[in-house]
Formats: sequence, C-alpha cells, structure tokens
Amino acid sequence: MFDDKVILITGGTGSFGRMYTRTLLSRYRPKKIIIFSRDELKQFEMQQVFNDERMRYFIGDVRDKERIMQACKGVDIIIHAAALKQVPAAEYNPTECIKTNIHGAENVIRASIENEVSKVIALSTDKAACPVNLYGATKLASDKLFVAANNMAAGASEFSVVRYGNVVGSRGSVVPFFQKIIDDKKDELPITDPEMTRFWITLQQGVDFVIKNFARMKGGEIFVPKIPSVRIMDLAESIAPGVATKIIGIRPGEKVHETMCPQDDSHLTLEFDDHFVITPTIKLYRYVNFEVNNLGEEGHSVPKGFTYSSGDNPHFLSVEEIRTLHANAEV
Repeated sequence: MFDDKVILITGGTGSFGRMYTRTLLSRYRPKKIIIFSRDELKQFEMQQVFNDERMRYFIGDVRDKERIMQACKGVDIIIHAAALKQVPAAEYNPTECIKTNIHGAENVIRASIENEVSKVIALSTDKAACPVNLYGATKLASDKLFVAANNMAAGASEFSVVRYGNVVGSRGSVVPFFQKIIDDKKDELPITDPEMTRFWITLQQGVDFVIKNFARMKGGEIFVPKIPSVRIMDLAESIAPGVATKIIGIRPGEKVHETMCPQDDSHLTLEFDDHFVITPTIKLYRYVNFEVNNLGEEGHSVPKGFTYSSGDNPHFLSVEEIRTLHANAEV
C-alpha cells in the first residue's frame, strides 16, 4: 500500500504525524514522506529525529490554498491531521477554528482532486458526533466535506474519514495535565464531572487503524474503531492513587459522555469484527457495497436506534488496565 508511494501528512509535526512517520519508515518503503505544518520549530525538532533521505518538510498552513496545492504535486496518499483541537479555545475563537477545520479541509480536498491524489483519509473525532461544541461542529462539517468529495472527484481520488476518541497521553489530553499537577506536588486533582467517561486509544493503535483503513476504503466511509472507555475517576486513581479530587464543573463545550456512532445514524451504520462504518447519507456518483470492504471483511447493519457511546460501552478499562496502558504507550 505505501511502498514506493509519496505520502503527505498535514499537521505532521503533531503526536499522530510523528508516530505515523515512524511506523511508515519502519514497516514500509515509501518513496517520500512530506510533513506539512506551520510551525518551523516543531519541524526543526522533528528533523533531528527523522532525518531519513526520504523525508521532506514543507512549512505551510492548510488555510493557504496555493501552498497546499503546491505541496500535493506528485503525492499519492494524504493523511489530513491538521486541525485546531482545543475545545475551550475553539469556543472563544470560533472564526479561527472554522478557518482551519472547515476552510482548510476544503483546500485539502481541492488540492487532492487537482493533483489526482489516489487516496485521502481525514482524521476526525468523537466530538463530531452530535456536536455540542464548535470544535465538534467544525469537524462534522469537515467529515461531510470529505465524504462529498468523492462525488467531486468521481473516482479520480478516494476520500474517507477515521473517527476515534481520546489518545493516551497526547499533547493537550488530561493525562499529562494530571501528571504535571502531581509533579508540582499539589494535593488535589481537578475533576470536571465525576460521571464523565471517554473513549481511550493509544497513539499506535490509532495509527494502525488508519493504515488498515487505507486498504479497506472504497471512498465515503467514516471508520470507527471498537475501543474501550475509561471513567474519569478511575483515570485519576490510576495516575495518582489516593490523591483527593475537587469537582470544578464542566468546561465550555464539554460533554459528560462522548459518542462515535450516533443513534440518528443507526440506519447507516455497519458493524464489523473490530470496527464500525458509518456509510454516506448522500448518494455517491456510483453504487458502492459497503457491507464488504476491500479486504473482504463483511459487516452487517446495526439494530435501529443503535448508539456507540463512551457511557454505555460494553468495554471499560479497570484502574490497573489504565495504568498498564499508560506505562506501555508511546507518544
């Protein structure tokens, strides 16, 4: 799939981009990997780790249509990971979030079609399902753009979406935040809501899921992995056993539980052994049988009214399992 291919990762200096790059270089023989991002310092730091002759570093912003158009020349595969992701920041800076997450997505799509990029996967989030915050709403709009892009491309390029939950220890997640509080020797952890739950996935699991979906995709799918949930109180106990907690209330735009497959999409949702697929709400330019993917895996329709939520997930991690997962996870 990736051998002798030119691969571009938008937002490539982030946690996901770095892990994806490491995995590609260790498992495959890509012709070239292009890291596209706007932070020159992070690019410099990444170059010290990934200085392989196949690496290329483009400074640019997905908001800049001409720059992303130039970066996509000769590219075979794109992973679109660039986004503004902080929920409270998006609430206070809505226009900036829209420019990157929606207009930036549109620029990536147009550049992909213009340059005849073969396959594109956009990273999404559980917050895009039944969104209550601006970040989730912009990512839902982005998801819709990438699904509809298949009709714009009419087979010249294929576009799909991968949606998953919180990544263990990633930048901006609650784990390093809690750890810093412990390192600073403070005597209590702030908890927004004791009932809060979240989907939990390691960075490598997320990367592996995206890689496999490039082989599975036909274009138009929203892929959702089956992953465990964690309770926020169990998470706190796994990081700081016995430390007191203080309830501070939900932050702007935050949910108590997250959803990845909404009830209103149950008539579009297919269940496979280790993942779900939400099929397009619109008709594509050609008929696609999504019940059998390109790997020959077979899915079946979920029951009417089905919801995949972190609050009623059948798989919750115990305190010890959370602790073990964190100890073994790479960021």
